[in-house]
Amino acid sequence: MMGWLPVALLAVPLLGALLLLLAPHTLRPLLRPYGLILSGLTLALSLLMVATFDYGGPARVQFEVDQPWIPGLGLRFHLGVDGISLPLIALTALLTFLCFVYLSKPNPRARALVFTLLVLEVGMIGTFLALDLLLFFVFFEIVLIPMYFLIGIWGGEGRRAASIKFILYTLLGSVVMLLGLLLVWAQTGTLDIEALSAAHGAGMPKSVQILAFVAIGIGLAVKTPMWPLHTWLPDAHTEAPTVGSVLLAGVLLKMGTYGFARIAIPVLPEGAVAVAPWLGAFAVVGIVYGALACLAQRDLKRMIAYSSVGHMGFVLLGFATLTPVGINGALFANVAHGLITGLLFFLAGGIKDRYHTADMPSLGGGLLATLPRLGSLLTFASIASLGLPGLAGFWGEMLALLGAYQPADGLPRGLFLTYMVIGGLGAVLTAAYFLVMLSRVTHGRPQAPTATTPPGGGETPHEVTVTVTATATTTTTTLAPPRPHEPPTDVRRRELLAWTPLIVLILLFGLWPGLLLSLTTPPVQALLGALS
Repeated sequence: MMGWLPVALLAVPLLGALLLLLAPHTLRPLLRPYGLILSGLTLALSLLMVATFDYGGPARVQFEVDQPWIPGLGLRFHLGVDGISLPLIALTALLTFLCFVYLSKPNPRARALVFTLLVLEVGMIGTFLALDLLLFFVFFEIVLIPMYFLIGIWGGEGRRAASIKFILYTLLGSVVMLLGLLLVWAQTGTLDIEALSAAHGAGMPKSVQILAFVAIGIGLAVKTPMWPLHTWLPDAHTEAPTVGSVLLAGVLLKMGTYGFARIAIPVLPEGAVAVAPWLGAFAVVGIVYGALACLAQRDLKRMIAYSSVGHMGFVLLGFATLTPVGINGALFANVAHGLITGLLFFLAGGIKDRYHTADMPSLGGGLLATLPRLGSLLTFASIASLGLPGLAGFWGEMLALLGAYQPADGLPRGLFLTYMVIGGLGAVLTAAYFLVMLSRVTHGRPQAPTATTPPGGGETPHEVTVTVTATATTTTTTLAPPRPHEPPTDVRRRELLAWTPLIVLILLFGLWPGLLLSLTTPPVQALLGALS
C-alpha cells in the first residue's frame, strides 16, 4: 500500500536537480520559486506519508519497496519506513522547505545553490528510508559533497579550511564504517537491515560483533558528532551559510545517531552491550565539554555549534543505556534538537544579516529593546534548548538521564548512576551558558554594534563647511549633517513564515510528548528484543 511514496520522495528532488542542469540561464529569476515548489512538493509527500502511516503498527516496516539492485552481489533497492524513521523524514522535508522559504536575497550562483540543496535533500531522506546496508552507506555519503560545496562556496571567510576539515573528518569516519558494514556482510551473507535486525546478531561471534560495532560506531560518531571526534563541527557551523547550518544541525547530525538505532544496536546486540559503558563515558564527557566550551565562546553561531556537542551527548547517553526509556529519550531528543537548533541557527543568521557579525560583545546587547520580536524569539529558542519543562527540549534529556538511572541488565548500574549525575551537571551548565548568552545579546542597555562601520564612515554627524574659490569669487556652502542611522528591521515576513512552524512544533511536542513517544516505543521494544 502506497509503496510508491518512498520512491517519489527521492525522485522529486533528484529529478528537479537534474532538470535544473538543463535549464537555460535566462530562468535565473525563477530559481527560488523552483526550489520552493520542489521542496514543497517533497514536504507534501512526507505529510501524506505521515497521514497514511498505520499508527497501530509503528514497529512494522511500511511503504516498503524491495527490488533487485545489483543481483550479482545480492544487493537490493530496499526502502521502508517505521516509527523511528518517519519523524526524521518529515523533519528533513520540513527544514529543507523552510530553508527555501528563508532564502530571498539574489545570488549570482542561485542555480548552483538550489541544485546543491536538492541533492542534499535526496541524500538526507534516502538515509532514513534505506533498509539495505550498502544503500544506507551510499545515501550517507551523498550528503557530504553538497554540504562540502555549501560551506566552501557560500560560507564565511574561513570557508575553505572549514569545508576541507568537514570532508576529511567525515570521509575518514565513513571508511571505517564501511569496513564494519563489510565485516557484517562477510559474517552473515546479507546486507538486508530487516533480516539482520530480526536475527539479532545470530551467526556472529561476540568478538566480531564488538569489532563491527566499534567500526560502525566510529563512522556514526563522527557524523553525530561525539567527543572527541567533534572538532570539525564548530568551524563548519561558524562558516556555513544560514541554510547550511540549519540543515547540518537539524538533519545531518541525526543521520549519525539514527545509525545507532537502525543498525548498530539491533544488528550487533552483544557488541552494543560490551561497548555501551564506553559510549556512555564519551557521551557525558561531551555533555560537560560542550557546555564549558559554550561558556567560553564569543561568536553566537560557534556557541550554538558547541551546544550541539552537548545535546547530542544526551542522545548518545540514551542509546548507551540500552533501555526503552533511554532510547526513546534519545529518539525524542533527536527530533527536538533538530527543531530547536534549526530555529537557533535561523535566528543567528538573521542577527548576522542585520549586524554583519555574530560576535556577542560586538552586538552591543539590548536586542529585546531594539528588535523586540527577534529578541523574544531568540529567548524562546534558548529556553527551549536549555530544557525548560513544557517545551520539546525537556523530554529527551530527562528520559536519557532516567534511562541511565536504571540501565539494561548486564550494564554496571553504579557507573551509569555516575553518568546520570554528570549529565545532570551538564544540564545545569547548559542553562548557564544560554542565560549568559541572553544577558549579552538580548538584555542590557542597547549600544551601537562595534563590528560594523557607523553611518558617515564612522564619524560623528556634524556640519561641514566647504569653501570654493574661483577667480575673485568665494562661495561658502554649509552641508546638512548625515541622516541619522536607521535601526535594522525586526522580523521580516519571510522569516516569520520560515520560523513559525518550528515554534509551533516545539510547543506541540513539549506539551504533548506522547505524540512522538507513542510512535517510537513499539519499534524500540522490537529493536531491543535480543537484549530482553
